[in-house]
Amino acid sequence: MSTVLRLRFLFSATALGGLALSGCAEARPAQQLPPAAFVALQEGPGEEYVIGPLDELTIFVWRNPELGASVQVRPDGRITTPLINDMPAVGKTPSMLAEDIKLQLSQYIQEPIVSVIVNKFAGTFSQQVRIVGATEKPSSIPYRANMTLLDAMIAVGGLSEYAAGNRARLVRFDKQTGKQKEYNLRIGDLLKKGESKANVMLMPGDVIIIPESNF
Repeated sequence: MSTVLRLRFLFSATALGGLALSGCAEARPAQQLPPAAFVALQEGPGEEYVIGPLDELTIFVWRNPELGASVQVRPDGRITTPLINDMPAVGKTPSMLAEDIKLQLSQYIQEPIVSVIVNKFAGTFSQQVRIVGATEKPSSIPYRANMTLLDAMIAVGGLSEYAAGNRARLVRFDKQTGKQKEYNLRIGDLLKKGESKANVMLMPGDVIIIPESNF
């Protein structure tokens, strides 16, 4: 082999090796979440609820019951009540929606007092927990305060027969950094062995992905 060919070979090998090492450095393993107790020692309120499509609401107007209504938020995110047509409801808290209704009704009655109660809720996608992959019934479930991985798995009926529960991942959007993060889950150890350290706290908007085993 000539000197030129040898130099070209060595340069190519070095470049490929550098790329391989660079790829290894960039491939970061998913992080681990801290364990959560099966029963919370201290329950606390979650984030203020945001109204979503298909939520069922009761709107009460003090001393003016004819202006109140029981309504379901339409898929387009709006509601219609007496004297108010097509008011946007999705993305608002109950108190925010009550204030908007109050402003509209102020055109017809003096100083209305309005309350909005959420009777049945689904929430926005950012307030749901989605479980997909090898589970008995993949679905989106409304997040509730202090929800854990165990709660979510009970809601979807557990793992399917061929699930690789210990290779599951949790995908979470970090509001502070504006980036998506992935975490390892050990759902197999949690459900089959009762491993308490495998139970973790969930957050609104979490996505749980459960792969199937390779055999």
